[in-house]
Amino acid sequence: MFGIPLMLAQTSTWWLVILVVAGLFGLTVIFVLWRFFNLWIQALFSRASVSMTNLIGMFMRKVDMRSITLAKIQLVKAGIHEITVNDLESHYLAGGNVINVVHAIIAANRAAIDLDWKKACAIDLAGRDIIDAVRTSVDPKVIDVPNPKFGKQTIDAVAKDGIQLKAKARVTVRTNIKQLIGGATEETIVARVGEGIVSAIGSADSHKEVLENPDRISKAVLQKGLDAGTAFEILSIDIADVDVGDNIGAKLQADQAEADKRRFQAEAEKRRAMAIALAAENKAKIEENRALVTLAEAEVPKAMAEAFRKGNLGIMDYYRMKNLQADTQMRETIGGGPAAGGDGSAEKRG
Repeated sequence: MFGIPLMLAQTSTWWLVILVVAGLFGLTVIFVLWRFFNLWIQALFSRASVSMTNLIGMFMRKVDMRSITLAKIQLVKAGIHEITVNDLESHYLAGGNVINVVHAIIAANRAAIDLDWKKACAIDLAGRDIIDAVRTSVDPKVIDVPNPKFGKQTIDAVAKDGIQLKAKARVTVRTNIKQLIGGATEETIVARVGEGIVSAIGSADSHKEVLENPDRISKAVLQKGLDAGTAFEILSIDIADVDVGDNIGAKLQADQAEADKRRFQAEAEKRRAMAIALAAENKAKIEENRALVTLAEAEVPKAMAEAFRKGNLGIMDYYRMKNLQADTQMRETIGGGPAAGGDGSAEKRG
């Protein structure tokens, strides 16, 4: 008797479960339609091949599905169909700017520039402005040499005649897409062109030759292939201005002459000091010799006394010697000899 109500209760429970599941499914469908329907309709009518599954997957992976969908629509409208939604999503997840890369791909396609998706993504991930690179490939830009941002206004160089020239150049370049990854930047172009200008001016025999033919600088620099290994291709180098600076050669010669003068003065002062030292040394030697003479003269009276004691010298011999000394002193006085100088040596011997 209780079996029929029990069966009815079980049946009601199953219907309740079914209704709950159906309600959840309905809510999910409504959420999906509300969340993704607008983008799916846009992609559908644009034939962009973005399915509802793609949108749900991007939502689950926290990918900006609106940017990916709009990027895919732009590619399809530009006639580029080989780039898939998975490619766009992969680049987004890698940290790239999908919109910029898509715009660059479309611009390159319109300009008939060979730029595939992988290369464009690599350029973007390398931190380069891919849109500016494509734009520069189509519309070359001009680089000032030297760059005023670094505070230098001219490239200064000296010709063989010693005259300084101040030059300014303008370099027209376009981006080389093939070498954009790993290629040197604008700073390298500026440095190489500046070095080439200095070399060209320095090899000129006269500054007048450069002033008369400024294009010789351009030709000399272009022949060196300065864009090798850079992200740019140099189209032309134009000398905007050449001014005459200082006479560096004359300044160097004046500085050299001044240095030589100081060196010669130092050498002369050295020789003078050596001469003074030598004179003082000779004077000391003279005084030393005079002292020796004085000592020798002091021995003469001793020798004479010894000769008197031994009988080797008589009194007449002594007087004759004194007379001879007196006559010698008189002759020297009359003739202006040493006795006239007043040194008194004769009187001392007397």
